[in-house]
Amino acid sequence: MRTPRHPAALRIAVVLFVQALWLQPSHSQDAGRPTFGPEIRKQESIYRSEGEQRPEGYVIDRSLADYTRAFSSGFDRALANLGPKDRWLDIGAGKGQAILDYYAPEYDLTHAEGRERRGSKAQAVAMSIEDRRTPLWQQSSLSLGPNKIQYLFDRRLREYSVQELGRFRVITDAIGGFSYTEDLSLFMEKVLGFLEVDGSFYTLLQDVHAENGSNRPFYAGSPFLTDIANADGSEVKVCSWLKSITCVKVTCEFKADWKPPVEAFHVQKVCNDVTVPALTPVHYEAGTPPQRQFRLKN
Repeated sequence: MRTPRHPAALRIAVVLFVQALWLQPSHSQDAGRPTFGPEIRKQESIYRSEGEQRPEGYVIDRSLADYTRAFSSGFDRALANLGPKDRWLDIGAGKGQAILDYYAPEYDLTHAEGRERRGSKAQAVAMSIEDRRTPLWQQSSLSLGPNKIQYLFDRRLREYSVQELGRFRVITDAIGGFSYTEDLSLFMEKVLGFLEVDGSFYTLLQDVHAENGSNRPFYAGSPFLTDIANADGSEVKVCSWLKSITCVKVTCEFKADWKPPVEAFHVQKVCNDVTVPALTPVHYEAGTPPQRQFRLKN
């Protein structure tokens, strides 16, 4: 297995929990489109790695506190405001620690506001490529009752339908599919398809050109980990691309004090007529996370 070109990308100081999940194979085979076969196989070996073979940056036990620090500032309140009829999907959940933290008694002690309305809390669904469940997850699942928490594995996000999973009020991705997918536009189409109107998607990228354009690539001599370009080669920032999706409201928060810096994205779905501008992948290099380049189709 290849050592990633960006060694510091294996970790983000303070809290960043690189969770490598949800590589999305392309949903179309465009003429002249690269396939990235060898790099995809390397990436798959990272996903399936166990024990000492798992790269240092492939963290599978990040906590809900990690989520709160990493995501946009409104995430903590959005999760606390969920009621028992609401649903939360966590993509790239690893061991599902964030969901277990949400159901722990300590959560209500630190989130007194809205505790009565939350009642038995929202239904939570963890999604992972590999089965990382622990005895604690199994015990919690039994004690909480049927279907209160679910753990889905061995299938990609693109393989599920709305008829199968339903829709969610909150979807989270902590350096999962949004950071790892080969097909970014398909990934966003699927996420927004699973999201309720007025629901929120929280995610982030590390080492990406921020909305204000003030930062440079963290790794000297290397590009940003995720790049998007117009057909003419001019840059499109990830934040700008997200804002070009129809029926969404997007906010982007750059966190320069993280190493590497991160940009957190809050995507709120405001209507059902969603159109995601199509991207063609032009470069994919396996890593934790991979280095990716996309080109915007005309």
